[in-house]
Amino acid sequence: MDALIGLWEWLGENLIIVQILIKIVVIVAPLMLCVAYFTYAERKIIGYMQIRIGPNRVGPKGWLQPIADAVKLMFKEIVIPRNANKTLFLIAPMLTLGPALAAWAVFPFDDGLVLSDINAGLLYLLALTSVGVYGVIIAGWASNSKYAFLGAMRSAAQIVSYEIAMGFALVGVLVAAGSLNLGDIVRAQQGEGGLFNWFWLPLLPLFVIYFISGVAETNRAPFDVAEGESEIVAGFHVEYSGMPFAVFFLGEYANMILVSALTALLFLGGWLSPFHGWPLLGPLFDWVPGLVWVFLKTAFVGFFYLWLRATFPRYRYDQIMRLGWKVFIPITIVWIMVVGLAVVYDMPWWFD
Repeated sequence: MDALIGLWEWLGENLIIVQILIKIVVIVAPLMLCVAYFTYAERKIIGYMQIRIGPNRVGPKGWLQPIADAVKLMFKEIVIPRNANKTLFLIAPMLTLGPALAAWAVFPFDDGLVLSDINAGLLYLLALTSVGVYGVIIAGWASNSKYAFLGAMRSAAQIVSYEIAMGFALVGVLVAAGSLNLGDIVRAQQGEGGLFNWFWLPLLPLFVIYFISGVAETNRAPFDVAEGESEIVAGFHVEYSGMPFAVFFLGEYANMILVSALTALLFLGGWLSPFHGWPLLGPLFDWVPGLVWVFLKTAFVGFFYLWLRATFPRYRYDQIMRLGWKVFIPITIVWIMVVGLAVVYDMPWWFD
């Protein structure tokens, strides 16, 4: 009884910590489920694009396939190469997954529905998404394998190159919205024009560049030279097996969902209805919760990840570098100037 009273008093004193922990679980648990079923969606969608069925054996219509894959990887032996740096070898996967989960702390799912409503949310995201590259470099170096190291060097150079273009795209959003707070950025896109008030229209080049850079940043096809099976086996996770490999896998898909969600938030109006202010469709869809719109927009952007993978062949490494440095970065710099002038002189209706 005394223990229960002590626990109750402790909860009263530390209630804020308990509340934060509950909120974290409420965000992370569905996110992990989304990551698992994103892999299933990818295999199904690409299967249909290639006139195949995709996973259809485990559970009804293959719905339990991600669970079966997770269980299989859990029970696999963790093999650590003899000359590998054991500590760094095991830390690397966590450095990939950690930032992808921590970034959701400032993500507003609806107006006021956010774990930590900080004013420097955009800066926090920019800092966290930069940390993921360390996991890749450490994994390549600690594996003590030439293939892994070569893949890590490719990946690091690619991520750093496209991070600049992504950063400039975020600067364009910052200039247009006039705030670093993610909630304020969504509110800046509110208007009677519905989806025509969102930033995808005035910031169209930045919108396209941000998404393509996000694909390159997450090492996804057609930018997946870091794990080019035909050349360097499997890149930086060539020596990984079992749960460390599963954590890398989760990190890749968690990053994909994060980039899709941020694209929806920064350029596609976040929780706002696309038909707000329209005569007929507006009242019909205004009752839909903001959380539903965020999910639908994220799924819409995420679908393009899968479409790109099914459609395009892998880029050559020098082509990837040329696209990042000679095409994307100059375009973003020019468009930031255009947006700056538009805001200063109050030119179009978007920046009223």
